[in-house]
Amino acid sequence: MTALPQSISSFTPSKIESDRRVLELLSQNFGNISAAATEIINLEAILNLPKGTEHFIADVHGEAQAFRHILKNASGNIKRKVNEIFSTSLREDDIRQLCSLIYYPERKLALIRTSEKDLDNFYQITLHQLIKVLQAVSSKYSRSKVRKSLPKEFAYIIEELLHESPSEENKQPYYNRIIESIISTGQAEEFISAISHVIQHLSIDQLHLLGDIYDRGDGAHIVLDSLMAYNDFDIQWGNHDVLWMGAASGNECCIANVLRISLRYGNMTTLEDGYGINLVPLATFAMETYGDDSCDIFMPKDASEEEPLSDKNRRLIAKMHKAITIIQFKLEGQMISRHPEWKMDDRRLLHHIDKEAGTVEIDGKAYPLTDSNFPTVNPAAPYTLSDEEKLLMDKIIHSFTVSDKLKAHIGIFYSHGSLYAVHNSNLLFHASMPLNEDGTLKEVPVNGQLYKGKELLQQIELLMRSAINSDTPEEERKDAIDYYLYAWCGPDSPLFDKSKMATFERYLIADKATHHEEKGCYYHLRNDEKVCDMILDAFSVEGEHRHIINGHVPVKAGDGENPVKANGKLMVIDGGFSKAYHTTTGIAGYTLVYHSRGFELVQHEPFTSADEAVRNGTDIISINRLVELNSHRVRVRDTDRGKELLGQIEELRELLYAYRHGFIKERK
Repeated sequence: MTALPQSISSFTPSKIESDRRVLELLSQNFGNISAAATEIINLEAILNLPKGTEHFIADVHGEAQAFRHILKNASGNIKRKVNEIFSTSLREDDIRQLCSLIYYPERKLALIRTSEKDLDNFYQITLHQLIKVLQAVSSKYSRSKVRKSLPKEFAYIIEELLHESPSEENKQPYYNRIIESIISTGQAEEFISAISHVIQHLSIDQLHLLGDIYDRGDGAHIVLDSLMAYNDFDIQWGNHDVLWMGAASGNECCIANVLRISLRYGNMTTLEDGYGINLVPLATFAMETYGDDSCDIFMPKDASEEEPLSDKNRRLIAKMHKAITIIQFKLEGQMISRHPEWKMDDRRLLHHIDKEAGTVEIDGKAYPLTDSNFPTVNPAAPYTLSDEEKLLMDKIIHSFTVSDKLKAHIGIFYSHGSLYAVHNSNLLFHASMPLNEDGTLKEVPVNGQLYKGKELLQQIELLMRSAINSDTPEEERKDAIDYYLYAWCGPDSPLFDKSKMATFERYLIADKATHHEEKGCYYHLRNDEKVCDMILDAFSVEGEHRHIINGHVPVKAGDGENPVKANGKLMVIDGGFSKAYHTTTGIAGYTLVYHSRGFELVQHEPFTSADEAVRNGTDIISINRLVELNSHRVRVRDTDRGKELLGQIEELRELLYAYRHGFIKERK
């Protein structure tokens, strides 16, 4: 009799009895020795496959077209694969057109139908090419995983083509006949589309979004629609995301901020078209209250260069912008007053305004205001909303809290998101880790108790999640909803971590010295390898190659700033997806790619449009930079998933022992 592996021979009757409940549950799926042994063989084989490719993206800020294109081209990885396969057999233009077809199959096929004379020949050539590409991108996965990615209607046929070679003499007629039958039955275009989408899906094994999906760009709702159709992704909450999460929970300060930022960038698309937020009451109120006011300093930035705002719309938006900004200052003053523990009283500035002098006093100094026409601000009660403002906010809050689409999208942040995550020795969080000046972890109060590091982030997340839980006591729930404002702009919030958010000063004071927001110690110390190691230790991140990955602060790549810091221990991957940041960063975003051979940082140039990509085969121009090369190819065994599989194998080996020794009976 063959000797049992050491792990099986070490099992004891007492261990089997203590684990019996788990083993009984396991036996429901693997009911006999043969089934358990087969699964062990399968899992052992998976452990030796190369790790899947992870993509890390930060600060998308509503740039839906660029984001969706990067998902479709896998940050340039698909074109690299196509080049590897066809560089000696296809011209550069043919490669571009094939890639364009993979990215946008339905739209590209519609264009091809109008220009291609011999469609059957095109279909035949293209199907052969796509199968080759699919074979390349699926080679690092098990057949089971690939099978699960295939559309049901074509799964069997794709699998047959995928695992047969047209050059093998015995199977060549079989292979060719499948292709011919696909064409003759009129299924060629559906089949091409199906294979293209599978190529896209398998080219990215796991997508990590390091926060700030919302604001500035006009397509955050489209980004989230894309994610709802995506399988393997996670989100680390960004400050702009928690602002919208707070707005969806009914936090009136967050709602006012969301409206103000949208109006500032001349972008109402996400609010109106995406979520059905009714802005007519705000427009009506603004015209009645500020009809004779030019509101010059509240003029919006155009969200679209292709479709600039008309002068009439700009003037209306400026009045709406001013109206909600003043309401925001009032509401924030009320909420900060309710929470003295936040220590944000310096943000309550309305009662320091001298309307007659047209000044505001800050830290004992009077500054001239750039605008002092505040007809709704009562000097005797500056933070009290007027009756008209109260009525307006009631309507707006109702509009936010009844939007089903907004609820569904915000639900993604709770179901797929968190303040931080650890994946394969990488610690992911959006912005900052509160630190003291000496580089030690800073203690920050949450619900009256002090926390730091990992425990701080855990407690903040528990507090924020309690805002949406029906079993949270009402008073606690109100405080939790309020906390979203602190998470957005509180001095010790890990999503902000600055001395103040100088919104009032930037709008209403010309002296730029008042605009300064002193960054927390993390932003100054994160280039220190020892500090990064201390943080990684605090989060129990292990591994020879371990990193912190952040977004939040745009990297000025155009000025030579290096996104890789602390001797490779930390990477900041906010490269400015948002058009508003292109002049600051000099580029249009990063994707950090972690594959089986190491890390690559993909630097993107601005995206033109999907239409241009379909018509002319254009793509995002990307520059790949090797960040870290592993000494050996990373296998699934070396990953978090590998640890899970090893645990499952151990449980299955114990089940085998239980079957063989009669502790658990086999099923038929």
